Amino acid sequence: MAQNFWKSSHAQQWIFDKTEIWKQRGEDMKVYNEEEYNRLNIFWANFITAVATEYAHSHANGGYKLRQQMIATAIVYFKRFYLRQSFRDICPFLVASTALFLACKVEETSIPTSASSFLKHTSTVLQKRWAVPFEPNPAKHGGIYDPEFLLVEILDCCLVVHHPFRPMAEFLDDFRQFSLSASGTNTPVKDTDAIEAQCQKVANDSLRCDVGLIFPPHIVALSSIIVAMELMGRGEELEGWLVEVDVDIEKVIDCVDQIYKMYTLWKSFDEKEEVKKLMAKLPKPNSPITHQQQQPSTSNSYF
Repeated sequence: MAQNFWKSSHAQQWIFDKTEIWKQRGEDMKVYNEEEYNRLNIFWANFITAVATEYAHSHANGGYKLRQQMIATAIVYFKRFYLRQSFRDICPFLVASTALFLACKVEETSIPTSASSFLKHTSTVLQKRWAVPFEPNPAKHGGIYDPEFLLVEILDCCLVVHHPFRPMAEFLDDFRQFSLSASGTNTPVKDTDAIEAQCQKVANDSLRCDVGLIFPPHIVALSSIIVAMELMGRGEELEGWLVEVDVDIEKVIDCVDQIYKMYTLWKSFDEKEEVKKLMAKLPKPNSPITHQQQQPSTSNSYF
């Protein structure tokens, strides 16, 4: 993995401004309005997480331990794919299953024998959690012979994703050291385990909006810490430390605002009922994508 984010394909090819993101989703925006698409962002992340979790539980004795970072990588693959393709091009449930399979490889997680092992779980998960019928047959959904190959092609072979988890751990460590120094005592920050858990949760939840496509990981990380501490009623503890942190504060404010907007939307999102309506509008996939339909690759870098 490229250790320097700024030299990575993530930084150079997969960071966009908000206007560009919605422009690239133009074909799907003929079907959904912006609020509906934002609800879909929440649903797709929840769905991919559910499929991975159900798979791990159903193979509890098979050695499959699907880490959160693998799930996060799969969600990012999915979102990147649909910046360059539309839902009409290929069934998103097929793409989600393939993204999970590919993420297992990239994140060096124990993997099933094929992407179809994930795909067959989609029907069960959709029916049980959202009451949405789905037949897991790629041939019926604009599928192709090798969806994994298509996913890699559309992603320009950019498979390494820089998540906010590592910079978040570094920020939290710096915050603890600052707090010790500022207090003039050896008294540590209270409930550090609870703080870390809440920050981790917010960072995971941020996958349900577009901040990972707009901001570098350290901005998402710091924003997650701010939101987490405010949700715990301890936001004022960060004030002195934030003054010392060398970041673009305007980007942090924007990122924090987008995370809060996602939470507000999620709180009002009755998935059980609304997902049915959103899926009813999902375009039927066209014939399988051919090589000529794919956008030309601009990079062959895996980093």
